[in-house]
Amino acid sequence: MITFKIDELLPCLRKQETGEIFDTEVVRIKRKSFLSKFNRKTGWYVNWSKFDDGIEIYALVLKGTMDIQGLIAVENNDDNRVLEIKWACVSPNNNIWEYGKKEFSGGGGHLFAIAADLSFKRGYDGFLTGEAMDRDLFEYYIKEYKASPLPPLNNPYRIMFSGDVTKSIMEVYTYEWTDDEI
Repeated sequence: MITFKIDELLPCLRKQETGEIFDTEVVRIKRKSFLSKFNRKTGWYVNWSKFDDGIEIYALVLKGTMDIQGLIAVENNDDNRVLEIKWACVSPNNNIWEYGKKEFSGGGGHLFAIAADLSFKRGYDGFLTGEAMDRDLFEYYIKEYKASPLPPLNNPYRIMFSGDVTKSIMEVYTYEWTDDEI
């Protein structure tokens, strides 16, 4: 489920209050006990520790910290040669639509860039699929990012992003992959 609009395409995160730029890193999270802190009660839409083991979860963090600014859950779909975005959301402190505040801008684009990067690395040519949270987001991604609507199956807001689109998003960002896993 994609729960945000891309607010700005920025190489790093920008602190709203000061305009200061912060470098970012990507950390893979495997420990369910760590993920249990990220749930509906704490503003993360879903209980992140409940995902199946085949789903990979990555955190966007401020460089050199574990200050998580967004989470993304992805799953390989080798049959269709696409990376599926199972869930993606910015942290509650960056979710202006839900909580009326945003500490950093650029988080949503970062999450797409991470997924696109993984898709290219796995030989899927940057193709991504996902489900928009609602009609507004569905129409936004079709209009602004040339997403293609997919047959509804379990969700009427299923979309696919081509490699050309995801590559253009991915090329904006300068995050680092860490070897750290939690």
